[in-house]
Amino acid sequence: MKTIKLKRMGVIMAPQEGNELEIEGVLNPAAVRGPDGELYLFPRLVGKNNYSIIGIAKVLFNQDGDPVGVERLGVALEPEVDYEKRPDGGGGCEDPRVTFIESLQIYVMTYTAFSPNGPRIAIARSKDLMHWERLGLATFEPYEHIEFNDINNKDACLFPAPIISPHGHPSFAMLHRPLFPGTSPEDLMKRPHDHEIRLHHECIWISYCHIRKEHHPSGHLPKFASNQPLAIPQADWENIKIGAGTPPILTKQGWLILYHGVKETGLATTGRQQLSYSAGIMLLDKDQPHQILYRSPEPVLSPDLPEEQVGTIANVVFPTGIDRRDDLGMPNRFDIYYGMADDRIGVARLDLPEDLV
Repeated sequence: MKTIKLKRMGVIMAPQEGNELEIEGVLNPAAVRGPDGELYLFPRLVGKNNYSIIGIAKVLFNQDGDPVGVERLGVALEPEVDYEKRPDGGGGCEDPRVTFIESLQIYVMTYTAFSPNGPRIAIARSKDLMHWERLGLATFEPYEHIEFNDINNKDACLFPAPIISPHGHPSFAMLHRPLFPGTSPEDLMKRPHDHEIRLHHECIWISYCHIRKEHHPSGHLPKFASNQPLAIPQADWENIKIGAGTPPILTKQGWLILYHGVKETGLATTGRQQLSYSAGIMLLDKDQPHQILYRSPEPVLSPDLPEEQVGTIANVVFPTGIDRRDDLGMPNRFDIYYGMADDRIGVARLDLPEDLV
């Protein structure tokens, strides 16, 4: 079995001195190539009292093609509608992922909207990456006895091409991480052998939005259905919870995603549970992505650097953006953009082996 490790390339973005929008951190960016071929990041910018907006930045490269910095271009989304705002003046548009849907020639952003009801998955779209139209909150059909719409949900990302659902319908497929009541890391530690928690605690789900011929007016989204767990925590390094990270990208071996896994490392000085976030990779079947072809037995990136160990949240690497380096003629090379301790953004390189599966 090959051992895969990402090669760190450094910090790509850190809070800008004197910028009130970033006073509490820049983190967890989407990454996508624009119509002009340039690479754009959509970082979460955190202001005072954890007030989060989604910025826009263009990635700058050196002569060798390595990312070395960013040019800030403005704001993509900030809390404006009810499902993004709280009565106390807080709120958030957080942790975006952006996918270019080639069949529609449109960019779709999934992000976490933080309202009084808690975090929910919101969706927006754009033709040019600079101007975004909100489509509202994602809604779901029930799964067995489980109702999705009134529970917290995060870490959503879309496949860029239609997928055939388990019921045989061409669909837009989404990965996400519902947070069912009673299944938090704290609950898991209290009841480690509870089967219901083990079955449905924080893990990666896949859901499908059936593509229909009839026109859906702006702002109206059909429900996601055929919901099912994709992967639950498995290895020691991810035994508390896992969640989707980078949007799926198609390779010769299947759909590639990087995901985050969380383990307990003991108690912090405050007496609270201390967690460590690492990153792994999965390869999913091209035609049936609910089937996992490969999964990291060990993390490909762990919080080993000071910038990853000390920050707003200690010991966090959190992959959210991926860029295949077709521009360098290297389709098996991927630059991974990730949050570092919920404070800044790093980039690391993945060279995917040809014979991984």
